[in-house]
Amino acid sequence: MAGSREKFVVIGENIHTTRIKLRKGKHVTVNDAGEEVIIFQPKGSEPLHLPIPDKFRKTQDFEEGRVKHVKIAVDHAMNGTGADAELGMTYLRDMVEKQESTGAHYLDLNVDEFSLKRTEQVDAMKWLVGTIEGMASVPVCVDSSAIEVIEAGLAAANGPVGAPMLNSASLERPEALDVAKANGAVVVVTSAGGTAMPDGAGERIVNARRIVDMALAKGFKLDQLFVDPLVFPVSVNSDFAAHCLDAIREIRAIYGPEIRITGGFSNVSFGIPLRKHINDVFLRAAVEAGADSGIIDPVMNDPETAFAPADDSLATQLATDVVTGNDPDCRAYIKAWRRKKI
Repeated sequence: MAGSREKFVVIGENIHTTRIKLRKGKHVTVNDAGEEVIIFQPKGSEPLHLPIPDKFRKTQDFEEGRVKHVKIAVDHAMNGTGADAELGMTYLRDMVEKQESTGAHYLDLNVDEFSLKRTEQVDAMKWLVGTIEGMASVPVCVDSSAIEVIEAGLAAANGPVGAPMLNSASLERPEALDVAKANGAVVVVTSAGGTAMPDGAGERIVNARRIVDMALAKGFKLDQLFVDPLVFPVSVNSDFAAHCLDAIREIRAIYGPEIRITGGFSNVSFGIPLRKHINDVFLRAAVEAGADSGIIDPVMNDPETAFAPADDSLATQLATDVVTGNDPDCRAYIKAWRRKKI
């Protein structure tokens, strides 16, 4: 039972303090004062420069060429003053508008790397939820590895344009279901086991059924649940894509059309260059298998790709071989990339 264009729900994933821009990439430039800055251009605006504070320049990430742009924007907007604070807000607003304009139905928010201190993560999540709700026309999705951060974020959500989402509940933290229920949130439930990640399609299905049963017992309806069968990188194991797709088919067969099936589909290409082609192929395959949602960056990977016929380009052919396991270790794909054939 393939997902349909009309039902497909996009959970826009990029308002995360983990996200990076490369210092040598097109999004970082040098201003007139000779300082590196993040360059961005909101719709209808001239290019703007977001300053990189000294405390970020002293980090290992920055020294190794990575700029945590969302973390910088949140820090400016939340803690800054004057023009820098306004630039931080403008940067976040630009992210929201671009995610929405390319198809996001929810905006996934994560502040896990804003600070090492839990209290500061909690404060940042409260602030970010309130700020993004004031900018967005779609609901927020509260995402964290810490249940107390999620709980604080959902408690701060007013839901002006719809119920918020919790990302995520699993057998390793089933208490997240109670948090979602108490705050009127829909919830992503994953196929993670109680103590380990699943091995193969079978474990994914067993774990998914257990957490869905828990949710139903707490009063959730099927259409309030988004099952994430967990997408792992094919660069690690060429069978990982097949495991996830097989699980999607079986979960859809078990629960029918009411439940939603989602996933961080771009994880499939982690560690591989020119990820977009692999992401597109896998997203299309996931929808054909029965997925009707995706935790994706719709700016990078157009959701409409999932419903368009595959082209016959070399890039698509090689990406398909990667996803289907016919290119072990992704060697042919990487070789073509190195030779600039794709």
